[in-house]
Amino acid sequence: MTEPAAAPMTAYPKPRTCPHSVDPEYARLREERPITKVSMLGGNTAWLVTRHDLVRQVLGDTRLSSDRRHPGFPRFTVNQGNILQDLPPSMIGMDPPQHTEARRAVLGEFTVRRIEALRPRIQQIVDDRIDEMLAGPRPAELVAALSLPVPSLVICELLGVPYADHDFFQQRSSRLVHRSTPFDERLRAVRELRSYLDELVAAKERELPDDLLGRQARKQREAGEVDHPGLVSAAFLLLIAGHETTANMISLGVLALLENPEPRAEILADPAKTLPAVEELLRYFSIVEGATSRVATEDVEIGGVLVRAGEGVMALASAANRDPAAFDRPDELDINRKARHHVAFGFGPHQCLGQNLARMELQIVFDTLFRRVPDLRLAVPAAEVPVKSEANVFGLYELPVTW
Repeated sequence: MTEPAAAPMTAYPKPRTCPHSVDPEYARLREERPITKVSMLGGNTAWLVTRHDLVRQVLGDTRLSSDRRHPGFPRFTVNQGNILQDLPPSMIGMDPPQHTEARRAVLGEFTVRRIEALRPRIQQIVDDRIDEMLAGPRPAELVAALSLPVPSLVICELLGVPYADHDFFQQRSSRLVHRSTPFDERLRAVRELRSYLDELVAAKERELPDDLLGRQARKQREAGEVDHPGLVSAAFLLLIAGHETTANMISLGVLALLENPEPRAEILADPAKTLPAVEELLRYFSIVEGATSRVATEDVEIGGVLVRAGEGVMALASAANRDPAAFDRPDELDINRKARHHVAFGFGPHQCLGQNLARMELQIVFDTLFRRVPDLRLAVPAAEVPVKSEANVFGLYELPVTW
């Protein structure tokens, strides 16, 4: 086993300036030093893992912890401090057996059968938003008109969160995923969101409505194990993850399909190709960075390198999903490839709980939008579309379109 010196790249993560490519430095590291130490933007160091097989190894190894309160956990943002130190962890920051129990409690809400039952309502939401967009002025701004409202409405209805409050939680979640948000603003956003959800969950515990949070409160009461802080933490994670990631994938997916007319035509001609296209778009963009962070709880060998207990590990999905050893011509968008082994949803015990819901939302949006607006096109040159280069969930700030 070896312990290579620090790589020339001194800070991670790097700004992501192009929707269609990852930084060439990551590709170089994947070929030459697939596990190497880097300095994190938040001030500590971590091992950066860029090869597809090694990323899957990291994400499946229970000796690598997801506990974000650990001092060695990779820190993504400047002056991050210990915002999470005194808060109950959400599912994304738990390890077994706590994680196993928390995930099992809500797993039934996200089965294929349960999500399929939501299809008519999601279709109605998408149609309503497209109706409103078509009735409005041209050009339209697709992020505000479609990308954000669809997943926000869906997750609000699923959880039982009033959609009227969407501006409140969207503004605060946006601050949390942006790396340059000052510490005091980040802390305030966390406290305000948790305070809001604390009151909401308390109401669910009193009224026990038939929504996800109400059903969880009922199950806890029946089991005699009421965990109010834990339910608030679950609501916090599901609310933010449920709209932030899918919204950005809608925007990026529409951009890619507008720039690539052939796959768009294939989807229009054969809707059976939409789900494979969704998988390929997920692989191609790989928008989430921090969900695959870990910290070693004991010495672990990864790719012939010794990672010592207490050291952070970053499994870089965007580099893994462009690995030529795992995907032929990985930098090309090919909706006919078999891309289901991508790690855009993670891998192992923490693989994204809401992936079935995300797939369905993307499928319905792409099918419906291009069927109803077949002449949809960009209203500005693609190079002028503003990207979220400093966000931990990559995406677009705006997507001006016309028809």
